[in-house]
Amino acid sequence: MGRRKRGLPVHGWVCLDKPLEMGSTQAVSRVRRLFDAQKAGHAGTLDPLASGILPIALGEATKTVPFMQDARKTYRFVIEWGASTTTQDREGEVVARSGVRPAPEQVATALTTFVGDIDQVPPVFSAVKVDGARAYDLARDGQTVELKSRPVTIHQASVTAVPDLDHVEITVLTGKGVYIRSLARDLASALGAEGHVSLLRRERVGPFSLENAVGLEFLEDLVHRGAASEGLLPITTALDDIPDLAVTDEDAFRLRQGRSIVLLPRQIEAIQARLSAGSQTVSAVQGNEPVALCSLKAGRLEPDRVFNLQT
Repeated sequence: MGRRKRGLPVHGWVCLDKPLEMGSTQAVSRVRRLFDAQKAGHAGTLDPLASGILPIALGEATKTVPFMQDARKTYRFVIEWGASTTTQDREGEVVARSGVRPAPEQVATALTTFVGDIDQVPPVFSAVKVDGARAYDLARDGQTVELKSRPVTIHQASVTAVPDLDHVEITVLTGKGVYIRSLARDLASALGAEGHVSLLRRERVGPFSLENAVGLEFLEDLVHRGAASEGLLPITTALDDIPDLAVTDEDAFRLRQGRSIVLLPRQIEAIQARLSAGSQTVSAVQGNEPVALCSLKAGRLEPDRVFNLQT
């Protein structure tokens, strides 16, 4: 007899507005305990000194986390001019100072050179692995860390506020893998200035945004009132870009058993018209309930990840 899983079979997404001074792992643990969920995971690490959107998957929603890896993200951040730090944010030690204060027009012009496909070197204080160790652990031990550049994409970037001469606020829309601290570092260098990130807030990750976000205190209040489900978004929230296909009870049964189903030509044609370039992933649904994530192959749907939502 298998071991009984600890916790409750809670399934769905929490779009958490993560507070400052809390790590992503700590935030996931807090949410998991609040819901007493059996499983939990997150889509996109957010540094303790950053606030904003941290999508947290509970239960079967964890099977959709990989589909958030390529999601576009919106960040709003502030560069404080005058000093560069070891970590490129306000946590690090100052390593260089400058009296240069770039004008907003100069910042806006320089930003255009970072829009598009670029090569970016991650910060030394980052979770990138070097010979099996995290770069930030090596850096904290005083070791010299050399990281290779990697291709990333910045879709949009603009100056959105200028609080004073010492600060500039920038908003960017990025692809995966972009480090905002590296962008601030490279932008300051391009302007002949020194600067670091003094504020960082993530405002969107794919379909998860400030509009559907909840805070920890709000979640705690829902749980205490016995209304925790009101803080959950559907599993399918993360599958916005994946076409769905309504299946019959019989086909749903087959897919849940790990068996493929045959599609009609009109179904294949309708699905192919909605597939993203290079993707063959389809979400099979029964009513409002997801059944399985499938691959479209030779006129058949083959289940890759089956959702175990039956009670």
